[in-house]
Amino acid sequence: MISQKLKLLIKDNTYDNKLQEIRTKQSLIFPIAFVFVIWIVKLFEWGLDIDLHQGGVFPLQIKGLPGIITSPFIHSDFEHLIANTIPIFALSWGIFYFYRQLAFRIVLYCLFTSNILLWFGGREAWHIGASGLVYAFASFLFFSGLFRNYYKLIAISFVVAFLYGGLFWGIFPVLKDVSWEGHLFGGCSGLIYALAFRKQGPQKPKVIWEDDDEIPEEIWNSKHDNNPTLPKD
Repeated sequence: MISQKLKLLIKDNTYDNKLQEIRTKQSLIFPIAFVFVIWIVKLFEWGLDIDLHQGGVFPLQIKGLPGIITSPFIHSDFEHLIANTIPIFALSWGIFYFYRQLAFRIVLYCLFTSNILLWFGGREAWHIGASGLVYAFASFLFFSGLFRNYYKLIAISFVVAFLYGGLFWGIFPVLKDVSWEGHLFGGCSGLIYALAFRKQGPQKPKVIWEDDDEIPEEIWNSKHDNNPTLPKD
């Protein structure tokens, strides 16, 4: 009995390792694609010596409505672009890795919600850059782990807080050339969807006790049977 269980465990671990490798690679597709696009846009703008800032959000003006979609891809200069590149890559990877079933919805909902709020509540100026999404993703990862009360996801919350805790000060009107409203509405949208989707995606595992050897076994919201199962989220 023990030997059979050991063989099943080894087999499951091998399969699980391959599954995790595939999952990691798939989670990199969106971050790489997004970073590639924002850099291509900036190089195109620089190479042709043009200014695309009017592709941003201009609050309460019809001309600013297209920016709800296009503003994250436009940056004022290379310093602005570089400042957003690493956070948007790391945080979007975290969403696609840990919340892969929800990831595309989170990205789209946060994009539209934060920029629509910005269109209604921002200053009369052109708001550009991906920093609103950076705040949205950081907020979602932080609060989602806390709401789900699962130690693995809470650990991600603390990692985000440790690495990007300084973002908190960006929601205040300290620097006039910085869209603090975009940061604020991005953070709010991440919080909203962390709360709205708290019952979907990865959940805190339940514990089932085996009758024969009384070893606790974690499952991911699936019914226990005689066949070994892999965690799902």
